[in-house]
Amino acid sequence: MKHFLSINDLSRDEACFLLAEAARLKGELLDFPARQRETLAGKTLAMVFEKPSLRTRVSFDVGMYQLGGHPLYLSPAEIGLGTRESIADVARVLSRMCDGIMARVFKHETVAELAHYATVPVINGLCDREHPCQALADLMTLREHKGLEGTKLAYVGDGNNVCNSLMLLCAKLGVSFAAATPEAYAPLPEMVEAAQRDGEVLITRDPREAVTNADAVYTDVWTSMGQEEETAQRAAVFPPYQLNAALLASAKSDAIVLHDLPAHRGEEITEEVMESPQSRIFDQAENRLHAQKAVLVWLMGSAGAN
Repeated sequence: MKHFLSINDLSRDEACFLLAEAARLKGELLDFPARQRETLAGKTLAMVFEKPSLRTRVSFDVGMYQLGGHPLYLSPAEIGLGTRESIADVARVLSRMCDGIMARVFKHETVAELAHYATVPVINGLCDREHPCQALADLMTLREHKGLEGTKLAYVGDGNNVCNSLMLLCAKLGVSFAAATPEAYAPLPEMVEAAQRDGEVLITRDPREAVTNADAVYTDVWTSMGQEEETAQRAAVFPPYQLNAALLASAKSDAIVLHDLPAHRGEEITEEVMESPQSRIFDQAENRLHAQKAVLVWLMGSAGAN
């Protein structure tokens, strides 16, 4: 049994396999959708949410349905992780009734504790340290439009959980990664060190330095859920990191634009760039479905179970 809590839970070969499997499942869904409906037949995924989400909820829900399994949504009010019931007890109860657990939580320690006590695979649907499922969808999108080996991805904005996972996966797969962040909002040093052991990683304060000659330019919201009290402080720091036409001009002329959504148009990204022909943002959103289906098959399918 394996869990998927971090990009560093994957070897390079496993990451390559998941991206290839995601592409296979995406193509098969178009041509032979009925083939997939037996893949996880009779399997149930418990979906534990502390934080709400459009893409995480819909992609895991629809993904399980398309694979023939059953998704079970558990809201914060129904679980009360660590308050109404201990994390350890929740993990052990769900393990007796379900075949896998996906958790979208505030703290990494929560999903790590779930995995420690669970006897079924646990998937990190988001925590404060990483968003590994998002990174798989991001690199799937880059693979589709630009390829991976020898390409450069630039990230501009908050060095948050998305940035951490994206950086780790780019390094693992031979994609040059550059991030431009304000000094107080850089990605975690231990994540940077881990990524630099695997590949080419640049952390800078200069957005243009990061974006120069990039094949893809990525941004994210300046203030994430749970950081609302920092909104004014962040709004004063991040405007130089806005992804706009002037900044995009430093990238390659055919560079693609990525954003994990939801987007605050006029803040971290302009309407012009968001709706430009270079945008692959909604391809990226769709690929959450296919990438996560690959993870579900890997962890919960017959091959993963063995």
